[in-house]
Order: sequence, then C-alpha cells, then structure tokens
Amino acid sequence: MKLKIATEQNGEVLIIEPKGALVGGEETDELRDAVAESIEKGNKKLIVDLGKVTYMNSTAIGALVSAHTSYSNRKGKIVLCNVNKSIKNIFVVTKLSMIFQVADTRPDAILAFT
Repeated sequence: MKLKIATEQNGEVLIIEPKGALVGGEETDELRDAVAESIEKGNKKLIVDLGKVTYMNSTAIGALVSAHTSYSNRKGKIVLCNVNKSIKNIFVVTKLSMIFQVADTRPDAILAFT
C-alpha cells in the first residue's frame, strides 16, 4: 500500500501526517522527501503525527532518526504525536523515547514549541 502524506502549516510549525504502513521503499522515501523539503524551505519546527501509521519497521525508524539529526544540526526540533501503543513500545525498547519528544495529541505537540 502506498503511503499518503498530508502536510499542514500551523504558524511556524509544519505538521507531517503519514497514513498507512512505513515499511521502507517508496513509503519511507516519501517521508524522507517531505522532511528534506521542509528543511530546504528553512522550517525549524516539525511535528510528525503518527496517528494514522499502522506499522513501522527499522527503515522507517531510521528515516525518523535521520530527520531528527538533520533538524537538530540546524537548531530545529521534531516532536512526534499520536503514537500508537505498539509503535510507542518500539521507541521504548530501542531507547529512542529518550531522543524523541513524544506528545499525546497534536495540540500538545504544538505547545511543545512554546
């Protein structure tokens, strides 16, 4: 299934909302491209809303880590939100929960930038 990505601008905060399974290949490339485009445009505040992501493998996690590194190197910040329980468990087991800021809801994620 091809991943669909919705983007929304909320003031200075860009919100990327992938929908479907993030399992590598075209799906992960689409996420990487959306992040790269936001960096190219000078965005420094990014929310990745994972509420509609059904599955995520190591390739997708690598794409998120790469995005986090790119934003951090440019003094930007990424906040994840609406992370389902199984994906949240992956972040805990891999200790990525200590690297990524995770908010329960999109409004909470927006508040994380204030």
